[in-house]
Amino acid sequence: MRPRHKHPTGKKRGKGHGTLAVAFSAVLVGVALAAAFIAPASVSDPVEAAPAFNAGWKKGRETGFPVPRYVSLKFANSRMRVGPSTDYGSRWVYKAQGLPMEITEEFGNWRQVRDYDGISGWMYAPLLSGRRTAVIGPWIETTVPLHRSASSRATILADLEAKVRMSINECDGHWCEVSLIGHNLKGYVEQASLWGVYPGETIK
Repeated sequence: MRPRHKHPTGKKRGKGHGTLAVAFSAVLVGVALAAAFIAPASVSDPVEAAPAFNAGWKKGRETGFPVPRYVSLKFANSRMRVGPSTDYGSRWVYKAQGLPMEITEEFGNWRQVRDYDGISGWMYAPLLSGRRTAVIGPWIETTVPLHRSASSRATILADLEAKVRMSINECDGHWCEVSLIGHNLKGYVEQASLWGVYPGETIK
């Protein structure tokens, strides 16, 4: 059995919002600490891919995709605004590429989104990607095992703390095969432990 690796969670204080727990390099900072530059979207990279899970969801007014739905940040230094226009002030700047977001509304080229801490605002659609990612649920008070296969009896490769980021390779409604972002480690996590995928959702 391979030894387990416990990934520590650091802490970063956001202006006016107390202490925010972060994992690896997934750093959420207040606007006053953030850089203003945002890279343009690649023409060849689709802004949003149609999600696989849409049963019972309403259609977005702009895309026809289900709302709500999960997406991820295409770039680091992605700005969330108070309203759907650059005329509105900034609420947050997210420093972590690949952070999962939940779209809750659409308006023109803007998407109302919510992060795993419940912070809500508007982001320019080209900043978002249909690539699916997730974090260990912020409600988790203990570590979550990363297994070698989709079984609670399988070898545990690592113990993951809340808000650790990962790419989703596939989910069967009970287990998700994931790859840890920034680390050469892949395995299976129980789907109920993740924020970024809905209960019972399947992803291929």
